[in-house]
Amino acid sequence: MSEPASQEGSKPVQENGKEEKERKQEATEVKVPTESSQSVPSSSALDNSSNVPETATDEIKSQEIHLEEQTKASTDLIKDSDTNVSKNFVVRKPAKVIFNLDPDVLNSKLEQPWKKNFYKRVEARAQAMQQKIINKDNLKKELEKKAEKKFPRNNLAKEWFNTENMTLKTRAYLLDKLLPTLVPGVEKMLMQVEKKKLWAEADITTKFDPINHLGEYLMRNNPYYIKDSGMSGYQRVMRDVTEELKIHVPNTIGNRVSKMKESIKQKREERECINEVKIKVANIRKQALQEQFSEWILDPKGMIPLVVIQNVLHEFFQNPDFQLEACCKQLDIADSMGPRLNKMEFTEYISSYIADFKSETFEKLLKHLCHCADEFREIIKTDMRRQMFAELFLCCDRGKVGFLGRQRTLALLETFYDQSSKMLRSLLRNPRQWPFIEFEEIDLPEFWGDMDNQKHIYEDFDKVLLEINALLSEKHASKTQSKLLETPEDQHKHDEYTESTPPEQQRGTTAEQEPNRISTKEQEQDKESTGKKELYREIVTKQTHTGSTPEQGSSRELITEQRRHSDSVTEQGHSDSVTEQGPPQRVSSSKQGVHMESTAEQGRHRESIAAQGPHRGSISEQESHRESVTEQEPHKGSRAEQEPSGEIIPEKQQDIDSTLQSGRGSIFRESRKSRESASFEHTEILPQEKRTQEQIYEEELFVSPELQEEVPISRRKYHLSGELLTCNWNMDYIKCEEEEQANLLYSSSRFTDLHAIIKNIQSYKEVKGGSAFNGVSFNLLQFVQLLETFVGEDAPLSVSETLTSFFKRGYVETKEEKISGLEQIRHNASRVRRELLLEALFQKWDSDGSGFLDLNEVDELLYTYKEGMEKESMKKAKLHIQFPKPHPGQEVRMSSKQFQKYIQLVVSELRGNEDHVLESVVEFLMNSLERSPTENLRNCARRKWLYRIQHAAETSGVSLEPVYTETFKALTQDAESHGNKKISAHISLLEENRLLPDRGNVLLRNVASTLDDAPFVLNRVLYRDMKGISFTVVDEGKPIHVPQVQHHGNVFFWNNSINKSDQNGSFLALPLQDAYMRVFGVMAVDTLRDPQKINIFVPHEIRFYQGVANVFSTAYHYVHSREHILHVVITGIAWLCEITSDITTITTYFIEPGPKQDSDYVLRNMMVTRHLGLTKIHRNPPIIFRKTCIFRDFLFKCTDTSEVILASVCGENHIVIPLRERTGKALGVLDFNIGRNKMLLYREFKDLQKMIKVVQAACYEILGEISGEIKKNYILEIENVGEVQRAGILFFRIMLQELQESLQLLTSLDFVSLLLYDYHPSVEPTYLPDTKSQEVEANTKLVHDILLAVILFIHPELELSSDFGNWDKCKMYVNRHFVTNICAFDPTARHVEVNLKLIGEYIRDHSRIEVWKFGNSVIEYLYHWAHICLTLMELSKKTSSAIAPPLPSKTDSYVYAKMPKGSLPGKC
Repeated sequence: MSEPASQEGSKPVQENGKEEKERKQEATEVKVPTESSQSVPSSSALDNSSNVPETATDEIKSQEIHLEEQTKASTDLIKDSDTNVSKNFVVRKPAKVIFNLDPDVLNSKLEQPWKKNFYKRVEARAQAMQQKIINKDNLKKELEKKAEKKFPRNNLAKEWFNTENMTLKTRAYLLDKLLPTLVPGVEKMLMQVEKKKLWAEADITTKFDPINHLGEYLMRNNPYYIKDSGMSGYQRVMRDVTEELKIHVPNTIGNRVSKMKESIKQKREERECINEVKIKVANIRKQALQEQFSEWILDPKGMIPLVVIQNVLHEFFQNPDFQLEACCKQLDIADSMGPRLNKMEFTEYISSYIADFKSETFEKLLKHLCHCADEFREIIKTDMRRQMFAELFLCCDRGKVGFLGRQRTLALLETFYDQSSKMLRSLLRNPRQWPFIEFEEIDLPEFWGDMDNQKHIYEDFDKVLLEINALLSEKHASKTQSKLLETPEDQHKHDEYTESTPPEQQRGTTAEQEPNRISTKEQEQDKESTGKKELYREIVTKQTHTGSTPEQGSSRELITEQRRHSDSVTEQGHSDSVTEQGPPQRVSSSKQGVHMESTAEQGRHRESIAAQGPHRGSISEQESHRESVTEQEPHKGSRAEQEPSGEIIPEKQQDIDSTLQSGRGSIFRESRKSRESASFEHTEILPQEKRTQEQIYEEELFVSPELQEEVPISRRKYHLSGELLTCNWNMDYIKCEEEEQANLLYSSSRFTDLHAIIKNIQSYKEVKGGSAFNGVSFNLLQFVQLLETFVGEDAPLSVSETLTSFFKRGYVETKEEKISGLEQIRHNASRVRRELLLEALFQKWDSDGSGFLDLNEVDELLYTYKEGMEKESMKKAKLHIQFPKPHPGQEVRMSSKQFQKYIQLVVSELRGNEDHVLESVVEFLMNSLERSPTENLRNCARRKWLYRIQHAAETSGVSLEPVYTETFKALTQDAESHGNKKISAHISLLEENRLLPDRGNVLLRNVASTLDDAPFVLNRVLYRDMKGISFTVVDEGKPIHVPQVQHHGNVFFWNNSINKSDQNGSFLALPLQDAYMRVFGVMAVDTLRDPQKINIFVPHEIRFYQGVANVFSTAYHYVHSREHILHVVITGIAWLCEITSDITTITTYFIEPGPKQDSDYVLRNMMVTRHLGLTKIHRNPPIIFRKTCIFRDFLFKCTDTSEVILASVCGENHIVIPLRERTGKALGVLDFNIGRNKMLLYREFKDLQKMIKVVQAACYEILGEISGEIKKNYILEIENVGEVQRAGILFFRIMLQELQESLQLLTSLDFVSLLLYDYHPSVEPTYLPDTKSQEVEANTKLVHDILLAVILFIHPELELSSDFGNWDKCKMYVNRHFVTNICAFDPTARHVEVNLKLIGEYIRDHSRIEVWKFGNSVIEYLYHWAHICLTLMELSKKTSSAIAPPLPSKTDSYVYAKMPKGSLPGKC
């Protein structure tokens, strides 16, 4: 320790010695020029005058030496003082005890004292040296200033400056090296000549030689050895000239430095210019944003919520065309509407994200802001409507039961719809059609065979749309002709552009010339869209008043023309504004016609209502109220929005018992009858001047939409105040019954031991939020959404107010219904309370997390209740329950659901109130179970690990990798925490052995393992003929524990490199079982890597590992159920895309729990299907939060209510359909984007319903089979191939079953009408026109081809017979056994051999539209049946590739999937 310390101490002394030597050298260097200057002779006056600079120089040098001595003395003083301090003593401060301090901070404070002193001395020395240099530089500057004052500059030296290239280098060299010394020498020599008066050659003495004198001067003043003694004015100017001249010498330092300086200066100027331009652009953009701020709806303080602007930016950054995903990541979207922005904050906030945007991108952002401002205006309007309907719900729910009857609500909507005017019905949606009624409420013949175009959700939609297209085409043709007469060349170019470019692309390629203006083309498109809407309303109005007088018709035409004129003025006056005036286009330009009337059954219902005469008559009060509402609407809207909106907290939501779901079909069948038989005596509409008042109301409806939506002044009536229902209407209005019952149990002192378990159950709840659809009642969210869907987005608020007042008068509940509702609430609360108590009791009993209880142990404790007095009654409960099969050793294991059911049956056999008895039994069992604190802590930790496995499955995005990870984490953490072991584990799944069937029908493949064993275990296969106990576990279905593997002769070791002497440890093999207790794999755990000698698994560890295997099985099947549902959806989408053309995109979402424990659920964008039917499936699906969907809230509205949503966003219409679980809650969403079409044509709308019904039925079947609620039903032979293959054809199998049931409902007369189709051109009547004859021929060919195709399926031998070409003989196969043979036909059976090519030629020659126009239900059934059979046959031949799971692999970010195209029906 002493040696390094002495070396460190000698270093400062050596450094000080070096500094002293340097100072001495500097002092000698200063003295040399002083002595040389003193040795110069000075005798004459001229000499004295010339030596003035030398005297000044001597003074300056002496001052410099004095300054150096002072600096040296101060440095020595500092050095001595430091040395004295360091040599005398060292003081060490007492150490401090510091808790919770950062290690870095602690290390910095614990530095050694010598290091601190050393750094202090070095710092002082460095400061002294720096101060010396600064002082020297300052002194030189002062001396130069004094010299310039004494010696004025001589500009005669500037004559040396010449940049001629030939002599540049030479001149620069001479000026730099020679002339600064030569010129003063010549001057001195000439002065001596003048002094000695030797001007003439005769006067020159031999003693004075000018050359020698000049040489002596040059030698004495050699600049290499003598420092500069001062410069004259001529020399100073020469030095400046030399420096300037050096710059022009190429390939020199000065030249390169000058060029660098010039480039730096140029870049600096460019940068300054760019900054100035950026500042100007930023100011212009800020000004444009400030102008755009006025387009938004603001609160009374003139502010807008921050979350709205963040959603606007989020949607813009998410657009893949702009590639701004990095900006999207920087957005931290607020969770509430609280933070708000004024105009300046709005400008600065947006400017902070768009500083680097190009002009084109900024213009697109401005356009996006304008569209979002209009959309936000619609959101405010929709929010006002929702609040209105929410208040209506609370008003109608007079019993505060939390729900309203579904059938009564639909009946009132049907009444309101029937009594509305024609104009109003064109805006409303028909409540007798889907989605208001469910598929189960529609009869099969009506669902599959009804092709009446009049039964659409919009009345007369197809017909009106056809007239609109005809009128628009006529107008377009007239405009084109007029333009051709004026400028034929320009019009020819325009026609070429419009023909080559679709309208959507023409809109997208429009270039905006200024940030705060919209293009002329957009104005024309807005006018065109407004024209379509006006045409739609005009045509509907004309259809409404076909029987009116000419005066009335002319007045309506006058109103229409006036409104058109006002619209054109509005468009012209506001063409320079930033936003696009008016709402987005919602009327499509499709090509098909529409329906006009509803079904005959609905017509009879309307006639029966109309027959009530006095009940439907006058509505003078109602009509006057409507007029006053219409006139005072702007004032009421402003007052309503300025007033703070109070929070509405409804009563608790009533959940329907799960037993009602089993009778879903019967409920829906009874619901339709109850609606038809419902009486409406309470919905009296008073009679008075019916025709006049209806005309007035119709005119109000005809004008009010424009006044409220298209006139800019009316925008001011919408104000933003308080919170929007859009943001969090699910959390604000609905409270979970489970949470309330849990809070009640927390306050009860009887179940103190269960409080912690109940809290864990509530915190581990899967998906919080969302309402279940039950077909019987509506809660608040569902009721509000139903009315919103009924009213639509085009109807003004006055219609909602009228509907609200109508409901308040019409919705009247009887006393029995109120009592039934209250009883249902009590029953639901009791059920939830029972489930919570029994689940908490089960978890307390199952302290090891095994997932089951022993029935004998439960009975043993349960029979001691009331000292065994109720034992006989309890035994009766076993007669009503079916227990699982006993395990070896007569052990009957009950799961949580079986335990709850058993306890409830036991309670039902006891005397007394069931709720009180149940709580007494639970309290008795809770107190009888004695668990130590250690067991309770271990149980809590294990429950958390098991929950993470299930949570990983729910948030995995349909991937098993997170499930495997969490499973192995649970095993290893428990082994380390509760067993002090180091374990290894792997999971193997059963597969069919196709390669080597001699080694067994099945094999076990290792699909996952812990990290250490992955190289030896992963992807390895275990056959039956190999050593091992895994197949024994598979066969017996029970775990096997090998305490010491070295003494067991039937254990297979995957790692062959381990010596037999090191093969010490314990091995545990656990069966993985599904809901039907079938083994599908094995989970193995061992302690071969544990260094301890004794590492046997104890019983509580084995039970926990059984629980892990149970939870893993549940998670595994959860993921696979979602995968199978995706497979079904892909199949259904492919079927739909082949027969429809107006659907733009289809996006599939799944619901997942939120990232935080108490957060709202989120949506996963699983896949997107484009127009061509190509589906893009994401490997890492993006997550969508509710707070990012203010402008696209229809997704969360669908999942909240589990109802179909019809929404319009940014001019595009969406049909959002939920995928429901068996409980009625939504598990996913299908978003159908139909573009700018208001609605699909009725044919495509019906095909959409068929696809959704089949997909939903497949979801019910998949989920029921996974959970064990229903048994697997194998209908087709191909379903036995495997689960993945079965999911690929499940859509077609269910559709095949639906068609078979529909065919069985047909009669023989339906087929007889088809057999009469026979076309003979030779006997064709002459009076038929050509078009009619062609139609008859086409229909006959259609009937013959489809029937022949179906016959060839059932009777393939017909192809080889002589009867094949004769229709009269072929139609004999359509007999009484025809339908029976169709229903019994299995297209995937191995014995079926048909000519698919021949059948395909018959079927594929006819399009879907041709079959639809034919309008026969039998042909419709057979057409779909033949296509499905053809598809199934093609799939059965290539099951390995066509029905493979569509999910991406580990290395893919996404994958594309598409069904075979040839097997599906075509569009045209």
